[in-house]
Amino acid sequence: MPRARARTQARRISCRQRRRTATDGPFACVRRSGSKTPAQGARMTDKRQTPGRVESTVDKQREIQRTQDSRDQAKPEGGGEDGEKSAVQAGAREQPEEQPPQHQDKPGSEAELVPEPRFSAPDYRGSGKLEGKVALITGGDSGIGRAVAVLFAREGADVAIGYLSEHEDAEKTRRCVEAEGRRCLLLPGDVKRADYCREAVQRTVDEFGRLDVLVNNAAFQEHADSLEDLSEERFDETLRTNVHGYFLMARAAIPHLRRGAAIINTGSVVGLRGSAKLLDYATTKGAIHAFTKSLASNLVDKGIRVNAVAPGPVWTPLNPADRPADEVASFGKDTDMGRAAQPEELSPAYVFLASDVCSGYVTGIVLPVTGSVDAI
Repeated sequence: MPRARARTQARRISCRQRRRTATDGPFACVRRSGSKTPAQGARMTDKRQTPGRVESTVDKQREIQRTQDSRDQAKPEGGGEDGEKSAVQAGAREQPEEQPPQHQDKPGSEAELVPEPRFSAPDYRGSGKLEGKVALITGGDSGIGRAVAVLFAREGADVAIGYLSEHEDAEKTRRCVEAEGRRCLLLPGDVKRADYCREAVQRTVDEFGRLDVLVNNAAFQEHADSLEDLSEERFDETLRTNVHGYFLMARAAIPHLRRGAAIINTGSVVGLRGSAKLLDYATTKGAIHAFTKSLASNLVDKGIRVNAVAPGPVWTPLNPADRPADEVASFGKDTDMGRAAQPEELSPAYVFLASDVCSGYVTGIVLPVTGSVDAI
């Protein structure tokens, strides 16, 4: 009994302590009958002050609105100084912001483009990131491929160039690579053919003694207004060039690649978000992104990295050989930067992914270089 009374008394004391604690401080939730807690008092005070505070807040917000309205009214229609969005320059040198209407026969010629695409990246300084390595680049005669070949050579690599039939462009690329102090091998042919892919890889190895980097970059593109405009033959041509060609080149190259080697596939922003008028091309670029990730998983245990670059609009022969002349004039203006990229603005991304010094822990990514924030 004494123990029971002691426990009962202890509980009563504890309860009284809890009640006292609950009535102290701003967060009181238990109180004596008839008493007001500090929190309740604060709420009452807030209610008395609410009308004045609301009026003050409304006045402040309306003043902010009036200030912004005045600024908006002072702008010319369209938001820019001349009524149009200005192109953005964020690189080492100012790039062309527009190009005149023009159209080319496929596969397109860089020598005939106006203005000539910029690929030399004069502000880029090599530092031996690819010293002693050998790279094979398909579609390396012009556009992104040429710009990549030049920077690879500047970083110390010998380069083999695969291309379809643009001999004049390919010869210029060779001269540019050799001007960087490296060797260049030209390999004309069609990546849709398995025998060409095997021969291109073998000739590269025979000429330079090894293969360290494969850049799958060759592509076919042609716009279409509707699905009905796509014949089976045309869809097959796009698929076999853009996907089958990548598969065939990778399959031929892998037996020659060592630990630390890299495969880089050229994808596209349209492979990330689709394109209403590039139905077949966008489909293949999406497939390339999936192929990149799958092959990266397949080869990771061998120490071979596989990644992709997804360019936005880039000024290369691919586009004037696809679009009507009037559309070429506005090419790239729908990006956040308001202009098409130049090839030299893409090539450093390929150097990064090719170099085991820069990206030895990077595999399976699709790197967007799109000139827009919401591209993915």
